[in-house]
Amino acid sequence: MKKISMIVEKTATGFSAYAKNDLIFTTGSSIPELINNTYEATDLFLEENAANEIEVNFEIDFKQFFQYYKVLNAKFLAEKIGMNPSLLSQYAQGRKKPSPKQTEKILKGIHQIGQELSGLNLLQKA
Repeated sequence: MKKISMIVEKTATGFSAYAKNDLIFTTGSSIPELINNTYEATDLFLEENAANEIEVNFEIDFKQFFQYYKVLNAKFLAEKIGMNPSLLSQYAQGRKKPSPKQTEKILKGIHQIGQELSGLNLLQKA
């Protein structure tokens, strides 16, 4: 299985993504559209390069992540994962770069919150 890492960047009109080591690139006006377009682009890559399967990973820097996913408060996330809120804020603002260990800790917390949110249903009161 071929693994492809797509770098996601915010643009003036939405988002772009490009592969680190392959000739795959695309754009989208939103993250969901970008992801769909990326899978279409990788399908074309599969056809042209006779690859069997591709695993696509999306990478985005902290600053762009927190700018797009404003619903995720850096202070809340920091408290959830046991990190200093001001340190996470500096990562989110692009002032500092986290170590690989800190990056893993943050990503694990983001995934945990995502799992919690995906398990919720909202009630409508009559």
